[in-house]
Amino acid sequence: MYIRRFLKIFRGAFPVLLIIYKFKKFYKYLFTKRRICSNIYVATFQGESYGYNAAEIQKNLALSEGGDGILNFDFVAKVGEVLKRCLDLGVEIGVIVGAGNIWRGRQGGTMNRVRADQMGMLATTINSLALQDTFIGMGIPARVMTAFELNTVADPFSARHAIECLQKGEVVIFGGGTGSPYFSTDTAAALRAAEIEADVVLMAKNIDGIYSADPKKDPTAVKYDTLTYKEIVDKELKALDLSAATFCMENNINCYAFGLKDPENIYRVVLGEKIGTEIHK
Repeated sequence: MYIRRFLKIFRGAFPVLLIIYKFKKFYKYLFTKRRICSNIYVATFQGESYGYNAAEIQKNLALSEGGDGILNFDFVAKVGEVLKRCLDLGVEIGVIVGAGNIWRGRQGGTMNRVRADQMGMLATTINSLALQDTFIGMGIPARVMTAFELNTVADPFSARHAIECLQKGEVVIFGGGTGSPYFSTDTAAALRAAEIEADVVLMAKNIDGIYSADPKKDPTAVKYDTLTYKEIVDKELKALDLSAATFCMENNINCYAFGLKDPENIYRVVLGEKIGTEIHK
């Protein structure tokens, strides 16, 4: 019932989701940790309990799931099951939802840009509530926090409160973008990742990494295994909003871009498997 309700709302296009992970337990017994960047840690797995030998498990992560298309029951169920397995590992999950399936600011044409973007921020809140309902229906505790006050339907965003909810095992869904016009969902994700002290932004898209050009249009496009934020800005690559790239660079937040065609990729990245494209300072 919950999944079908979710599908009716999202039948236009798949929204952008950004998930912020914080690994919080098991390392005391199974892992040794090391700092790989300011506020970024990895832990090396010391066994095969989960079928991975010497895999690296990220401590604090963030994921972006995006792409066009119609959601279906199998897809939503697979993503939900993967997130539940991440929670079982002690991963704290926050989600930032876009609203391209309902409204994009650039659709406003001659509309005032501020009002057009405000409509988009409200649309992300609609998606956030639908996502919350779906997660709760699957037995996943979830809470919506918005960048502006909508007290009758969601909590106002507070970094301290968000961290407390994450530590309790709730999935926190951040609606309303940054709360200000002119900023993309990518930038909102980078901002929230910094505020809750997430280590890595994981961007799950409808393509398996970042390319030199659109591989659907240019057969000579080359996939990058690693990129710096400066390269993204200099080359004007479209995989990540330039404002978000600059913010992540200034705040030492790493990103991983990978394909969501197989939702299991989320779990693989959480365990440190090298897939897609790594973006760093």
